[in-house]
Amino acid sequence: MRVEIPREKLEKWADYLLEYSLDGISKDDVVMIKGEPITWPLIYVLEEKVIKAGGIPDVNLVPPDNDRGKVWSATMARYGTLEQIKRVPQWHIERYRAMTKYIEVLGAEDPSLYSNTPEETTRAIMQEDEPIKNIRLAKPWVLTLYPTKGFADLEGMTLERFTEVVVNASMVDPRLLDELEEDIYQVMRRSKTMRIVTRHPKEKRELELTMSIANRNIVKCTGKRNFPDGEVFTSPDANTVEGEIFVDLPVSYSGVTIRGIYLRFEKGRIVDYTAEEGFDTLQKIIETDEGSHRLGEVALGMNNGIEEVLKHPLFVEKVGGTLHIAIGASYPECFIDQEDSEFAKQQLEEFYKKGIANKSAQHVDIVTDFRPGGTGQAVYLDDVKLEIKDNIWVVPK
Repeated sequence: MRVEIPREKLEKWADYLLEYSLDGISKDDVVMIKGEPITWPLIYVLEEKVIKAGGIPDVNLVPPDNDRGKVWSATMARYGTLEQIKRVPQWHIERYRAMTKYIEVLGAEDPSLYSNTPEETTRAIMQEDEPIKNIRLAKPWVLTLYPTKGFADLEGMTLERFTEVVVNASMVDPRLLDELEEDIYQVMRRSKTMRIVTRHPKEKRELELTMSIANRNIVKCTGKRNFPDGEVFTSPDANTVEGEIFVDLPVSYSGVTIRGIYLRFEKGRIVDYTAEEGFDTLQKIIETDEGSHRLGEVALGMNNGIEEVLKHPLFVEKVGGTLHIAIGASYPECFIDQEDSEFAKQQLEEFYKKGIANKSAQHVDIVTDFRPGGTGQAVYLDDVKLEIKDNIWVVPK
């Protein structure tokens, strides 16, 4: 079953992605547009607009059993050997090198096709995919979510309602977020530490997670990379993360729902973890590599225009009044200013060597709700306790 979205809405959506998120298309651009065939209505409009702008579209249609078009599919994970997985075709790598800009249209026909794969081969595929992921992350990129029945089923929603939520959020001008996020952005820039207080619902005790964000770049997210958007984030000094956190909002990963996550950090490393649902999947994530035992991001959700809290990370992490952390890779832009300069690259390598920044094949966002009823209790930036007003984080006056 495929959803029908009016052409004028698809055009508006595509214009935001091409003209705003990617700053326009020129005749020199090769734009990779990646997604499953079920997302074709939006891919087609994007392809058409790239051509009309004088650029070259590279439409990369993803098999339904391949989660986000990784270097190999779930079929390889189930039946392939480690030796086969390492034989990544050179043309695949060159395809990513050849593009200048990247759009990924998320949306699955049947997420169960790539769920519950063997741990060893799944981990090997993630590791082989990491260099290709890094190629695309070094270029202008944006992700968006197209509504499908497969994802609607994961949310426990009708396709019609799921489509309304996704499309309505994708029609909002992302430039409105800039002013909305400014106060939080400024106080994060001035802060040296972040303290997160949550409550363990079963053990009935408060948990604290602390970390240093001193001298880190703070990033306002206003639709340049995720669409829709709405968060202010940074990557902490990974070595300084200490304590415990409970994460209550469900997230979907490779077609599996993970819910009720508890993490304990010692000297920057996850040393204990549980999940009320999806523990095996959480274990696969954390045990991927050394970096997936560490924290790569902390962020505050700032979008109060999302009508319902969805499990999909692109949406749930943006909801105003939430906080998310990411298991896995840090964001280089939080540590250096000019990623292309040799000096910046050397700086970043030093951060990696010292464990301040974090390398991993994983970067998985998990979200705690600080609105009434959630397990989140308080967030402090230095001594400033943040507040929630109109479903977004605010700095107290």
